[in-house]
Amino acid sequence: MEIPKTYKLFIGGRFSRSESGRSYKMASPKANEIANICRATPKDVRNAVVAAQKALNAWSQVEPYTKGLILYRIAETLSGRKEQFVKLVQLSGGTRSAAAKEVDHAIDTFIYYAGWCDKYQQISGTVNPVSAPYFSFSFAQPNGVVAMIFPESSGLAGLVGCLAPALAGSNTVVGLAAQNHAMITIELCEVLIASDVPGGVVNVLTGYADELVSVLASHLDINALVHNSTDKELIKQIHTLASQNVKRVANWSDQNWSSKKSFSLDRITDLQEIKTSWHPVGI
Repeated sequence: MEIPKTYKLFIGGRFSRSESGRSYKMASPKANEIANICRATPKDVRNAVVAAQKALNAWSQVEPYTKGLILYRIAETLSGRKEQFVKLVQLSGGTRSAAAKEVDHAIDTFIYYAGWCDKYQQISGTVNPVSAPYFSFSFAQPNGVVAMIFPESSGLAGLVGCLAPALAGSNTVVGLAAQNHAMITIELCEVLIASDVPGGVVNVLTGYADELVSVLASHLDINALVHNSTDKELIKQIHTLASQNVKRVANWSDQNWSSKKSFSLDRITDLQEIKTSWHPVGI
């Protein structure tokens, strides 16, 4: 008798079951049961946020060049497991050739943002002209802990398209896997472990969006939230809850995740705060 695999949550660099013990069954387009997926709870969200907070300081202090090497290493590891991910993408429907293109695009995405790790500061920062004996510098700093609701419209490409720019910008992530792409999301976490990504930098929850989106949007220790929704009522709810701690909200629903047009420096700067520093000019 074949026993479907149970995919756990990924919190603090380790795989763990939901504290509730609940799960839902995931099926292929042919209605064949292929896996059991854990259903996260608000307590699991809290644990993931705590892990992301603990990892934030160390991750933000990693040298930009080293951070780029880590993202490039993710691309290398994903390339080495290409065949496995092609099969996973195929389970969501579509042809093998389309699945292979999506995996190649995900690899290219990590390489693209790896190249930005030690360059986006120079592009997004500036020296401000002031009519006073001071130097005035503006520079980008990471938002901090970023909640990401990964898109249902795209499996691997959408997942990587959200995750890579957040990591390149020195943020830590609490991500909610798309319900229909949970297997791909958790399998990618195995790639992250093998690619020297420190524990807690990426934390992934699986479960039902209607149970967890409001928890993420209202959490006072989450500094920014990225979603991909076009539902006006849901967008209104997210913005209302996020306003409790003036949480930055970014909507990336306009992206064609499988196109290289989705590659953009804006994805990094969307998750940055611009800080300004003044320094007196020596006489």
